[in-house]
Amino acid sequence: MEGDTYSLAWKATSKAVRVTFHNPGVQEDPSCGPLLDAVAIKELPPLKSTIDNLVKNGGFEVGPHVFKNFSTGILIPSKQQDLISPLPGWIVESLKPDLPRLRWWQGRESAIAQVIRTVPNKFYVLTFTIGDAKNACHGSMMVEAFAAKETVKAGYVSQGKGESKTASLRFQAISDRTRITFYSAYYHSKIHDYGHMCGPILDDVRVISNSQMSSSLMVTPYCHE
Repeated sequence: MEGDTYSLAWKATSKAVRVTFHNPGVQEDPSCGPLLDAVAIKELPPLKSTIDNLVKNGGFEVGPHVFKNFSTGILIPSKQQDLISPLPGWIVESLKPDLPRLRWWQGRESAIAQVIRTVPNKFYVLTFTIGDAKNACHGSMMVEAFAAKETVKAGYVSQGKGESKTASLRFQAISDRTRITFYSAYYHSKIHDYGHMCGPILDDVRVISNSQMSSSLMVTPYCHE
């Protein structure tokens, strides 16, 4: 069965909650309607800070339930639609009504961000991994990352084999809060399925102070294998 997976989150206000699904009847043919299947409810644990990473949920390990039979990603609401995100720690932004897909994007219309605690004038290093979902998506992809006044464009040429590469960015904090933001610079579709949009996967997002970096490690704002 083909279909989209959606995720919504809420904060419980009582011991019992009623979950309701309603078909608003917007389809052209009244005899037709959507098929609802595979409903799951998952408790999201509170996030914990770690000494070696200022980013919370940097590996996206805390988030919506993933159904094994679906590989098209999970559609999650932007902050404009829902203040409580099913992806804790992250702010999902979208400039169009379509919902961004968890862990990969469909163009500049979608972005993901997080605000971290920093010390003004102190230097930090942002690292992250980009790759493909091993879903037959081929071609060039790019993620733009922003932190304080710095930015980096991380390019990746996908062969659809589930490979990845890392990128890094050194920045100087200008306040006690720093926003890190990721955009998908552009996207494309599968070679044999123009209706299936392809975009980069983001994973292993980390921010540490520059003093924590090994003196033997040179950090430069570009992608490396």
